[in-house]
Amino acid sequence: MREDFDARWHELAEEVMSGMKEWRLQHPRATLKEIEQALDERLGRMRVRLLQDAALASAAAEIGAGEERPVCPQCGKELVARGRDVRELTTQHDGVLRLERSYGVCPQCGEGFFPPG
Repeated sequence: MREDFDARWHELAEEVMSGMKEWRLQHPRATLKEIEQALDERLGRMRVRLLQDAALASAAAEIGAGEERPVCPQCGKELVARGRDVRELTTQHDGVLRLERSYGVCPQCGEGFFPPG
């Protein structure tokens, strides 16, 4: 994993905690449901960032970076890198990840793929 994960993830956790503290001071009469919703919103943003960082740190994010090159699921040929592209994915909790990764094309059948992982 990247060296700066610890510092970045610690900062994200601090943002959640300080944001909740400030929100709570501004909403002293909030119900438990409102408190939970405010916390879930903040944790959701943190969750997306943690997922994004972890996914981009994977060797699979770059075609040819790992021991084995990814293969085409259609015909089994090794993919050829064709630059980088952004892929947007929706998480289980409706967060949106933006992953910039290698994009590969199968030299045999022409199908294009983002590597798994």
